[in-house]
Amino acid sequence: MFEDTHDEHVLLTPGPTPIHPRAQRALTRPMLGHMDPEVFALNSEIQRDLREMYGADEGTLTALLAGTGSLGMEAGFANLVEAGDEVLVCANGSFGRRMAEMAARYGAKVRLVTAPLGEAIDPADVAAQLDDSVSMVAVVHGETSTGVLNPVPEIAKLVRGTGALLTVDAVTTAGMEPFDMAKWGVDYAYTGAQKCLSAPPGLAPVAISERAFSRFRARRTPPPLWYCDFGGLRDYWVDHSYHHTVPVNLHFALHAALRAALDEGLDTRQARVRLMGRVIERTLAPLGFSPYVRRPQDRLPTVLALRLPEGLDDAGVRGALRQRGISVTGGLGPTAGVIWRLGLMGESARPEPYRRLMTELAGLLGEPGLVARFDAAVQEELARDLLPA
Repeated sequence: MFEDTHDEHVLLTPGPTPIHPRAQRALTRPMLGHMDPEVFALNSEIQRDLREMYGADEGTLTALLAGTGSLGMEAGFANLVEAGDEVLVCANGSFGRRMAEMAARYGAKVRLVTAPLGEAIDPADVAAQLDDSVSMVAVVHGETSTGVLNPVPEIAKLVRGTGALLTVDAVTTAGMEPFDMAKWGVDYAYTGAQKCLSAPPGLAPVAISERAFSRFRARRTPPPLWYCDFGGLRDYWVDHSYHHTVPVNLHFALHAALRAALDEGLDTRQARVRLMGRVIERTLAPLGFSPYVRRPQDRLPTVLALRLPEGLDDAGVRGALRQRGISVTGGLGPTAGVIWRLGLMGESARPEPYRRLMTELAGLLGEPGLVARFDAAVQEELARDLLPA
């Protein structure tokens, strides 16, 4: 029988994240129709707030797709790639590889730029494969599978002036990490509601530049994915004409979570995630946990990838934590049993849920000083952040 433990469970995964209280309340409001004037007014506020979150120009089309971040990924290829197009994909983890697979399914001739697991894409490798025949460059900003932050601003500089569009997966960065769509020259970006914004899963916030929309209009053939056709998306979000039924209450919840993020301040959120990352690393280091990503500048703050201590029973410990109401995620594929991936997005990037983790780990691993070390690290990091530079 299902046991309701909603008041006890702690999500420390790379997604979904704990729902923001304001988003939780918004989910319970009475239903409205998707063509209701109040919903259109709400959507306009969401569009404005998404432009702020992405750092996008006023002319950028922002909207919500009724699906998770993977739908955001697929919509970009479905609308902006035609059969025979040359697409350069940066792949140094599971989600870069997913990009390559999706682009190929839509008929693209895929060129891969790779890097070993745990290492960032080298812009020089992108430059070596980038020429005038490339119609799109696609890169994952924060590779969730390995905890790597790819150098999107440097890659964007290479793409500018080539005629290629730049697609960026911002699933574990937008709303919690620096992201400047207009300044960098990103043409298409997407994320998932359940990541840095701490809204319920089921929506993919997207941003489509004017240049990308012009490329869409110049297609030789209609997009093969009707549901997320950029024209139909614009018809609903801008002209308020019917395309399909959107999940209205998820819109209300996303609006509440996004507004909460902007009210807190993007700079404040960036500082918060970095502080918590330092605290967790300091607390767990004496047990033998260490950063999986070697170079500090390549580490993704929102997904802390830690190499496990020698001899730790990965599945056993995570299973025991789950029995105690705490979800921690291990590695994917080659990193299974090698790393933990601790989510530091949205509402999970706070001391309270990680203090709970340390409390349970202390009992499981026989480390009674773990909680005291965590508390001391929190206080020291807070004091350091408050002291003048």
